[in-house]
Amino acid sequence: MRTTLTAFLRYSLLLTIGILLLWMAFRGIDVQATINEFHNIDYGWLALSIFVSIIAFFSRARRWNLLIHPLGFRPKLTDTSNALMIGYLANLALPRLGEVTRCGTLHRTGKVPFDMLLGTVIVERVLDVLCLGSCLVLTAWLEYERLGDFLTTTIFAPLQQKLHSVFSSAGWWIGVLILAAVVIYSFWRRKKAQAMKDKPSKITSLFNGIVQGLRAARNIDRKAEFFFHTILIWILYFLMSYTCFKALPATAGLTWQAGLFVLVVGGMGMSAPVQGGIGAYHLLVSRGLLLYGMTTVHGLAFATLMHTSQTLLVIFMGSISMMLVSLHTAKKKPS
Repeated sequence: MRTTLTAFLRYSLLLTIGILLLWMAFRGIDVQATINEFHNIDYGWLALSIFVSIIAFFSRARRWNLLIHPLGFRPKLTDTSNALMIGYLANLALPRLGEVTRCGTLHRTGKVPFDMLLGTVIVERVLDVLCLGSCLVLTAWLEYERLGDFLTTTIFAPLQQKLHSVFSSAGWWIGVLILAAVVIYSFWRRKKAQAMKDKPSKITSLFNGIVQGLRAARNIDRKAEFFFHTILIWILYFLMSYTCFKALPATAGLTWQAGLFVLVVGGMGMSAPVQGGIGAYHLLVSRGLLLYGMTTVHGLAFATLMHTSQTLLVIFMGSISMMLVSLHTAKKKPS
């Protein structure tokens, strides 16, 4: 009961934050003007953007397969793809839930140990951070002034103002009290854990499995193909944004540098701890496109089109994957 309540409160808090960010993005904007931008969508370009996304999903599934092979397991690409899509679907419910969900799903269908799978997912996340960082460096080199202006006006300046208001108010003292409570609770939990150290530790077993999953990265058989998919995934992510530019008349003339810029700031938005990057993606991408001469309405129209089309794709493919996994599990049950 307590676990369910905690999960509900966490879900509600993160959803509230996402809605708040979405409200900040659309605050003072003529929503009807934004909706009017969708009357002239070029559905051919939009379909191409969605098609590129699908290729990226399967490329990521194939890369995950290559990372699992050194562990001594060879799951089918269909099983890996289904697990990945179900993970994306779970992320719409709760951030970072998808990583655990896709490991649990592939454990059921491919019989790969959950803890080892978790180690491979950690490797993937490290690679994603490195790739996003590389794109950030490339963007900084190509668009130094724009990126600097964006970070200053959208992130650093608001953060500085927020911190100043917090530290100069009662909120600061409340935060200190909360931190003290967390520290005291941590000490209590540690003491309780020490009292139970004579019992078999599932955490130790889980840790050992994760380490095995991490070591798998060093023993990949087809390293060239693995790195090919790592690079291909991010090229496809770039093409998803760039082709979606062409779907709206207002953004159709934007350059590939703008597409790279959106890839970086959009990646930051999708990394925010809110369901599916809702609100954070809209806010960052629309503010970023202001630096390329777009109005806020045009920027929000693009961000909404891009985010909504990808979210609907995840819901559609994730639902199909859940159905396929359910059928697969049902067939294996003894009659």
